[in-house]
Amino acid sequence: MAMETAVEEVLATLEQADTLESINDAIFALRAYFDVENMVYHWVDSAGEQYGYGTYRLDWAVRYQEQNYIRIDPVVIGCYQRFHPVDWKRLDWSSKAARAFRKEAEHYGVGNQGYSIPISGPNGQFALFTVNSTCDDQEWAQFTENHRRELILIAHYFNQKALEFEPDKKPEQSQSLSPREIDAMTLLAIGYSRAQVAETLSISEHTLRVYIESARFKLGAANTTHAVARALSRGLIVV
Repeated sequence: MAMETAVEEVLATLEQADTLESINDAIFALRAYFDVENMVYHWVDSAGEQYGYGTYRLDWAVRYQEQNYIRIDPVVIGCYQRFHPVDWKRLDWSSKAARAFRKEAEHYGVGNQGYSIPISGPNGQFALFTVNSTCDDQEWAQFTENHRRELILIAHYFNQKALEFEPDKKPEQSQSLSPREIDAMTLLAIGYSRAQVAETLSISEHTLRVYIESARFKLGAANTTHAVARALSRGLIVV
Protein backbone atom coordinates (compact mmCIF):
# COMPACT_ATOMS: atom_id res chain seq x y z
CA MET A 1 0.00 0.00 0.00
CA ALA A 2 2.88 2.35 0.82
CA MET A 3 4.34 1.73 -2.63
CA GLU A 4 1.00 2.49 -4.30
CA THR A 5 0.67 5.71 -2.31
CA ALA A 6 4.20 6.77 -3.23
CA VAL A 7 3.57 6.14 -6.92
CA GLU A 8 0.26 8.00 -6.78
CA GLU A 9 1.98 10.98 -5.17
CA VAL A 10 4.64 11.10 -7.89
CA LEU A 11 2.03 10.80 -10.65
CA ALA A 12 -0.04 13.56 -9.08
CA THR A 13 3.06 15.75 -9.10
CA LEU A 14 3.75 14.75 -12.71
CA GLU A 15 0.27 15.87 -13.75
CA GLN A 16 1.07 19.37 -12.48
CA ALA A 17 4.54 19.46 -14.04
CA ASP A 18 5.13 22.38 -16.37
CA THR A 19 8.85 22.04 -17.03
CA LEU A 20 11.06 19.26 -18.36
CA GLU A 21 13.09 19.46 -15.17
CA SER A 22 10.07 18.58 -13.05
CA ILE A 23 9.27 15.65 -15.35
CA ASN A 24 12.84 14.43 -15.01
CA ASP A 25 12.55 14.76 -11.22
CA ALA A 26 9.49 12.50 -11.34
CA ILE A 27 11.29 9.78 -13.25
CA PHE A 28 14.19 9.84 -10.77
CA ALA A 29 11.72 9.59 -7.88
CA LEU A 30 10.00 6.60 -9.48
CA ARG A 31 13.33 4.89 -10.07
CA ALA A 32 14.02 5.18 -6.36
CA TYR A 33 10.58 3.83 -5.41
CA PHE A 34 10.95 0.78 -7.64
CA ASP A 35 14.61 0.31 -6.67
CA VAL A 36 15.81 -0.23 -10.24
CA GLU A 37 18.94 1.01 -11.97
CA ASN A 38 17.28 2.97 -14.76
CA MET A 39 13.91 4.31 -15.84
CA VAL A 40 13.66 6.04 -19.20
CA TYR A 41 11.05 7.63 -21.45
CA HIS A 42 12.18 7.72 -25.12
CA TRP A 43 10.15 9.32 -27.89
CA VAL A 44 10.62 9.21 -31.67
CA ASP A 45 8.43 11.52 -33.73
CA SER A 46 7.21 11.02 -37.30
CA ALA A 47 10.27 12.84 -38.66
CA GLY A 48 12.63 10.52 -36.80
CA GLU A 49 13.73 13.08 -34.22
CA GLN A 50 14.44 11.68 -30.76
CA TYR A 51 13.52 13.13 -27.40
CA GLY A 52 13.59 11.73 -23.93
CA TYR A 53 14.51 11.92 -20.34
CA GLY A 54 15.49 9.42 -17.73
CA THR A 55 18.26 8.07 -15.58
CA TYR A 56 20.73 6.71 -18.12
CA ARG A 57 24.18 8.20 -17.78
CA LEU A 58 24.68 11.38 -19.80
CA ASP A 59 27.66 9.94 -21.68
CA TRP A 60 25.52 6.98 -22.81
CA ALA A 61 22.67 9.24 -23.93
CA VAL A 62 25.12 11.34 -25.95
CA ARG A 63 26.83 8.26 -27.38
CA TYR A 64 23.47 6.74 -28.37
CA GLN A 65 22.45 9.82 -30.33
CA GLU A 66 25.87 10.47 -31.87
CA GLN A 67 26.06 6.90 -33.19
CA ASN A 68 22.38 6.92 -34.23
CA TYR A 69 21.94 3.64 -32.37
CA ILE A 70 18.19 3.86 -32.84
CA ARG A 71 18.85 2.16 -36.22
CA ILE A 72 20.15 -1.03 -34.60
CA ASP A 73 18.68 -0.97 -31.09
CA PRO A 74 16.78 -4.28 -30.76
CA VAL A 75 14.51 -2.71 -28.11
CA VAL A 76 13.30 0.03 -30.47
CA ILE A 77 13.13 -2.30 -33.48
CA GLY A 78 11.41 -5.07 -31.53
CA CYS A 79 8.86 -2.82 -29.85
CA TYR A 80 7.92 -0.71 -32.87
CA GLN A 81 5.26 -3.11 -34.16
CA ARG A 82 4.11 -4.25 -30.73
CA PHE A 83 1.32 -3.00 -28.51
CA HIS A 84 2.12 -4.93 -25.34
CA PRO A 85 5.03 -4.67 -22.88
CA VAL A 86 8.13 -6.59 -23.88
CA ASP A 87 10.79 -8.25 -21.77
CA TRP A 88 14.18 -7.69 -23.40
CA LYS A 89 14.94 -11.43 -23.27
CA ARG A 90 12.22 -11.95 -25.88
CA LEU A 91 13.89 -9.60 -28.37
CA ASP A 92 16.31 -10.56 -31.13
CA TRP A 93 19.89 -9.98 -29.96
CA SER A 94 21.39 -12.48 -32.40
CA SER A 95 23.12 -10.13 -34.84
CA LYS A 96 26.73 -9.10 -34.37
CA ALA A 97 25.71 -5.43 -34.26
CA ALA A 98 23.06 -6.09 -31.61
CA ARG A 99 25.45 -8.05 -29.41
CA ALA A 100 28.10 -5.32 -29.68
CA PHE A 101 25.49 -2.68 -28.90
CA ARG A 102 24.34 -4.52 -25.78
CA LYS A 103 27.89 -5.04 -24.57
CA GLU A 104 28.62 -1.34 -24.99
CA ALA A 105 25.35 -0.37 -23.27
CA GLU A 106 26.24 -2.50 -20.25
CA HIS A 107 29.66 -0.83 -20.18
CA TYR A 108 27.82 2.50 -19.83
CA GLY A 109 25.72 1.26 -16.92
CA VAL A 110 22.67 -0.22 -18.66
CA GLY A 111 21.53 -3.32 -16.78
CA ASN A 112 21.23 -6.84 -18.16
CA GLN A 113 17.43 -6.92 -17.70
CA GLY A 114 14.88 -4.66 -19.31
CA TYR A 115 11.14 -4.22 -19.69
CA SER A 116 9.82 -1.79 -22.30
CA ILE A 117 6.29 -0.53 -22.87
CA PRO A 118 5.57 0.70 -26.43
CA ILE A 119 3.20 3.63 -26.88
CA SER A 120 1.74 4.89 -30.15
CA GLY A 121 0.62 8.51 -30.13
CA PRO A 122 -0.83 11.00 -32.62
CA ASN A 123 0.83 11.99 -35.91
CA GLY A 124 3.14 8.99 -36.06
CA GLN A 125 4.56 9.48 -32.58
CA PHE A 126 6.18 6.37 -31.11
CA ALA A 127 7.44 6.18 -27.56
CA LEU A 128 8.96 3.66 -25.19
CA PHE A 129 8.90 3.62 -21.43
CA THR A 130 11.64 1.37 -20.11
CA VAL A 131 12.63 -0.03 -16.74
CA ASN A 132 16.09 -1.51 -16.57
CA SER A 133 18.20 -3.22 -13.92
CA THR A 134 20.81 -5.87 -13.18
CA CYS A 135 19.61 -9.11 -11.57
CA ASP A 136 18.95 -12.75 -12.41
CA ASP A 137 16.08 -13.93 -14.60
CA GLN A 138 13.94 -15.23 -11.73
CA GLU A 139 14.18 -11.99 -9.76
CA TRP A 140 13.34 -9.94 -12.86
CA ALA A 141 10.37 -12.12 -13.77
CA GLN A 142 9.00 -11.60 -10.26
CA PHE A 143 9.55 -7.84 -10.47
CA THR A 144 7.73 -7.47 -13.81
CA GLU A 145 4.89 -9.70 -12.64
CA ASN A 146 4.44 -7.63 -9.48
CA HIS A 147 4.63 -4.21 -11.13
CA ARG A 148 3.42 -4.67 -14.72
CA ARG A 149 0.13 -2.81 -14.28
CA GLU A 150 1.72 0.09 -12.40
CA LEU A 151 4.42 0.46 -15.04
CA ILE A 152 1.89 0.54 -17.89
CA LEU A 153 -0.06 3.25 -16.10
CA ILE A 154 3.11 5.26 -15.46
CA ALA A 155 4.19 4.90 -19.10
CA HIS A 156 0.97 6.47 -20.34
CA TYR A 157 1.15 9.25 -17.76
CA PHE A 158 4.60 10.17 -19.03
CA ASN A 159 3.52 10.07 -22.66
CA GLN A 160 0.49 12.25 -21.99
CA LYS A 161 2.69 14.80 -20.27
CA ALA A 162 5.36 14.63 -22.99
CA LEU A 163 2.77 15.46 -25.67
CA GLU A 164 2.26 18.80 -23.95
CA PHE A 165 5.89 19.61 -24.74
CA GLU A 166 5.75 18.47 -28.36
CA PRO A 167 7.80 20.96 -30.40
CA ASP A 168 5.52 20.77 -33.43
CA LYS A 169 2.63 22.20 -31.44
CA LYS A 170 4.34 25.58 -31.07
CA PRO A 171 7.07 25.63 -33.68
CA GLU A 172 7.41 29.35 -34.24
CA GLN A 173 6.36 30.80 -30.93
CA SER A 174 9.23 32.39 -29.06
CA GLN A 175 8.48 31.07 -25.61
CA SER A 176 10.58 32.87 -23.05
CA LEU A 177 13.66 31.05 -21.82
CA SER A 178 14.41 30.89 -18.11
CA PRO A 179 17.50 32.75 -16.83
CA ARG A 180 19.38 29.45 -16.49
CA GLU A 181 18.40 28.37 -20.02
CA ILE A 182 19.65 31.72 -21.35
CA ASP A 183 22.93 31.29 -19.47
CA ALA A 184 23.40 27.79 -20.85
CA MET A 185 22.54 28.75 -24.44
CA THR A 186 24.80 31.83 -24.29
CA LEU A 187 27.82 29.87 -23.07
CA LEU A 188 27.24 27.17 -25.70
CA ALA A 189 26.95 29.86 -28.37
CA ILE A 190 30.37 31.30 -27.53
CA GLY A 191 31.96 27.88 -27.81
CA TYR A 192 32.01 26.42 -24.31
CA SER A 193 31.81 22.64 -24.02
CA ARG A 194 29.01 21.15 -21.94
CA ALA A 195 31.49 20.35 -19.18
CA GLN A 196 32.73 23.95 -19.18
CA VAL A 197 29.16 25.29 -19.12
CA ALA A 198 28.25 23.06 -16.18
CA GLU A 199 31.37 24.13 -14.28
CA THR A 200 30.77 27.82 -15.01
CA LEU A 201 27.16 27.61 -13.81
CA SER A 202 28.11 25.40 -10.83
CA ILE A 203 25.62 22.71 -11.82
CA SER A 204 25.92 19.04 -12.78
CA GLU A 205 26.03 17.99 -16.44
CA HIS A 206 22.74 16.17 -15.84
CA THR A 207 21.06 19.38 -14.70
CA LEU A 208 22.62 21.21 -17.65
CA ARG A 209 21.13 18.65 -20.01
CA VAL A 210 17.68 19.33 -18.55
CA TYR A 211 18.09 23.08 -19.19
CA ILE A 212 19.31 22.48 -22.74
CA GLU A 213 16.48 20.08 -23.54
CA SER A 214 13.93 22.48 -22.08
CA ALA A 215 15.29 25.31 -24.24
CA ARG A 216 15.32 23.06 -27.29
CA PHE A 217 11.66 22.11 -26.79
CA LYS A 218 10.65 25.74 -26.31
CA LEU A 219 12.47 26.71 -29.50
CA GLY A 220 11.16 23.77 -31.52
CA ALA A 221 14.74 22.88 -32.38
CA ALA A 222 15.94 19.53 -33.71
CA ASN A 223 19.17 19.52 -31.70
CA THR A 224 21.35 21.73 -29.50
CA THR A 225 23.10 23.49 -32.38
CA HIS A 226 19.74 24.27 -33.94
CA ALA A 227 18.48 25.58 -30.58
CA VAL A 228 21.46 27.93 -30.21
CA ALA A 229 20.94 29.20 -33.76
CA ARG A 230 17.24 29.85 -33.15
CA ALA A 231 17.90 31.57 -29.84
CA LEU A 232 20.40 33.86 -31.55
CA SER A 233 18.18 34.60 -34.54
CA ARG A 234 15.22 35.47 -32.29
CA GLY A 235 17.29 37.71 -30.06
CA LEU A 236 16.76 35.53 -27.00
CA ILE A 237 20.51 35.44 -26.39
CA VAL A 238 23.25 37.88 -27.38
CA VAL A 239 26.93 37.03 -27.79
